Amino acid sequence: MSDDKIRIRDAEAADAAVIAEIHMTSRSQTMPYLPPQTHTREQVTQWVRDVLLKQCRAWVAVRDAEVVGYAALDGDMLDDLYLRPDVRRQGIGTLLLDEVRRHSPDGLSLHVFQQNTDARAFYERRGFTVLDTNDGERNMENLPDMTLRWTPDTTR
Repeated sequence: MSDDKIRIRDAEAADAAVIAEIHMTSRSQTMPYLPPQTHTREQVTQWVRDVLLKQCRAWVAVRDAEVVGYAALDGDMLDDLYLRPDVRRQGIGTLLLDEVRRHSPDGLSLHVFQQNTDARAFYERRGFTVLDTNDGERNMENLPDMTLRWTPDTTR
């Protein structure tokens, strides 16, 4: 991780535009196999503000007063964990995931595209295992995905 201090805090409505920017930029730059984005930045910002932040518990990672990533938890389902592409592999995703896990004492599930080998490796290194695979009928991109699950070690 870089020397810059990362702080994780609850996401707020004022973060909606930067969360939308991170969401769109990360998807387009790190998942080139995704269909072209059909929603405008304004539409994604509205979705973040009116749906994501109201239905999910969400956190942002902040470095030098700048939001560089976010995570959203819906029940025990990690809906989103995205970083700005230029801050990947610096430990920020792990900090966000650790925060989400603190709020998921019984475990955590997520969906990941089968083609997203970087994300799959990230989660597998952190104790997630594959529960199922799917042909894509359950996501709007219609791409094969899988469900991963992390269960806390209760033997400690």
